Amino acid sequence: MTIKQLSIFIENKAGTLTKVLDLLSKVGIQIIASTIADTQEFGIYRVICAEPSKAYKVLRTANISVQLTDVLAVQIDDKPGAAANVIDIFAKGGVNVAYMYSFLLKGKGILILRTHPSDKAHELMILNKVSFITEEDLK
Repeated sequence: MTIKQLSIFIENKAGTLTKVLDLLSKVGIQIIASTIADTQEFGIYRVICAEPSKAYKVLRTANISVQLTDVLAVQIDDKPGAAANVIDIFAKGGVNVAYMYSFLLKGKGILILRTHPSDKAHELMILNKVSFITEEDLK
């Protein structure tokens, strides 16, 4: 139901994102999805990849500030309204979505969500038979 996401803190200046991408590339880490949320001084580069533990170690060794976070990985049909249906389940169940991004994987839509409270989100997914992916599905 959850997968590991890298949250990488990078300064908002030329070359910092390139450094992260080069490090991951050199060790063969495939980035599957990513998003950047920024402020004036820094960005949070959120990454879903096939080998998050390996990527974490590589970045930490290079003194890059990174965290591993559990996020929900919901699988939906690639059609209009599918994401809204999932978000509606959470909203009606009293679950807040802190952030979300999406991508396609093998013809299915994948929603990456950080929710609160996460245990309630898990419960709602089970009760409503919401599909999800695991880290094995990313390999």
